[in-house]
Amino acid sequence: MHSEPPIACTLTGAQLPARRAEMAAIARDLVSADAWATRAVLRFRAAPGTRERVADFVAAESHCCAFLRMELRDDRDALTLTIDGPAGSEPVVGELVSALRGR
Repeated sequence: MHSEPPIACTLTGAQLPARRAEMAAIARDLVSADAWATRAVLRFRAAPGTRERVADFVAAESHCCAFLRMELRDDRDALTLTIDGPAGSEPVVGELVSALRGR
């Protein structure tokens, strides 16, 4: 029997400021963000350093929010990050999208 990870973030309060700074750096390259309940598709400019910053963010978020599935894809004109979560993850997906939008 396969069980899904619980919908819980393991990020500590001490780690939060650094993660917010990472998201603010990524937000500067955000071109568009579409979000629906438990799914978001974010597109970033294909600028130098962007892929590395977004990939580092994905690795860190995948560790603390194991219930989210994240896919980073290089498209012809942008870098696309798709975030999918299970039912019940709507608040977390929404918060991530808001933070990546710089809000």
